[in-house]
Amino acid sequence: MKFFKIIIFLFFISPVSSNEVFKLKKITDLNNPWSLTFINEKEVLVSDKEGQIQLINIQSGLKQIVQHNLNYKVDGQGGLLEILKNKEDIYICYTEDRNSGKTSTSIAKAKYSRKNLNFKNIFQANPPINSGYHFGCRMVIQDNKYLFASAGERGGGNIAQDVKKHPGSIIRINLDGSSPKDNPKYKGKHKWLSEIYQIGVRNPQGMTLSPSNNKVYISNHGARGGDFFGEVKFGENYGWEIWCWGGQNYNLTKCGETQKWDKRFTKTLYTWTPSIAVSAVQIYKGLEFPEWNNHILVTSLKDQTLRKLRFLNAGSIGDEKILFKNKIGRIRDIKIGPKGKIYLLSNGNSALWEMSKK
Repeated sequence: MKFFKIIIFLFFISPVSSNEVFKLKKITDLNNPWSLTFINEKEVLVSDKEGQIQLINIQSGLKQIVQHNLNYKVDGQGGLLEILKNKEDIYICYTEDRNSGKTSTSIAKAKYSRKNLNFKNIFQANPPINSGYHFGCRMVIQDNKYLFASAGERGGGNIAQDVKKHPGSIIRINLDGSSPKDNPKYKGKHKWLSEIYQIGVRNPQGMTLSPSNNKVYISNHGARGGDFFGEVKFGENYGWEIWCWGGQNYNLTKCGETQKWDKRFTKTLYTWTPSIAVSAVQIYKGLEFPEWNNHILVTSLKDQTLRKLRFLNAGSIGDEKILFKNKIGRIRDIKIGPKGKIYLLSNGNSALWEMSKK
């Protein structure tokens, strides 16, 4: 099979800084990509929501299908979701077919292979639910010991307040799928499921590990009323759906019991009202844009922007800048390459992109 590479260069001045000029290069067209992870300096694995995993050379654009054995189901917003390499292992978060129309946000693990990935489940978000909404799911690995992942509430609202159910929570597991003995369940939250680290989230489609303080942060795709960025905190509660950011569903009905934060809930670090449909997030560290080190890069689906937030300190955020808008479509994922260039996945105009300085 022959592969053809189409490269498009887009030069533009950032609307917020007249001396910043960026170059966007389309590496290759894709179908419906969801996540990417670096295998080495030249190759990435890309998961496609419709069920395909591809190995892509970011220099040549050549693509190779990687076979897998996942029992997945393309169900509304679900399918193959986050993919993540750690040493010689590949982790994937996906929509698992649990029979009778029910599915779950599940995580599987395989030894890396260029041709075939033989996955085995290490986590299932229970109970399985008959819904095509709000699967999450992003993952990070902390200290090469713990896997954090987001499990969306599947459209179930206050299920996110049920500590005996996984949907609507942030989970923390060991790399083999077992539960760390210092998780909240073993430290005073006796009713909590052993994998749950934090509750009260709607649909976190972004998660990142800070290179400066080793903390985990999420971006939460909220209701029409608004989205947020915040820190993952031990045994705490972001309040969904008791606390509804912005107070309005997409069908314009009221959501939540309150729109005001109170001390029962984790305080967000930054919010967008109304929702911009935040997706992936990364805290930048690299040589390509050294002036951005420790700044937060946030992608959005609805308004098709790449945004940058500046940390003032670990607990507060300064100004927000839109780096570009309506250039590549809905931006699904963002990752920082080994040399500091930025790699993006877009939907609609589905493709893999490289962002660098001119």
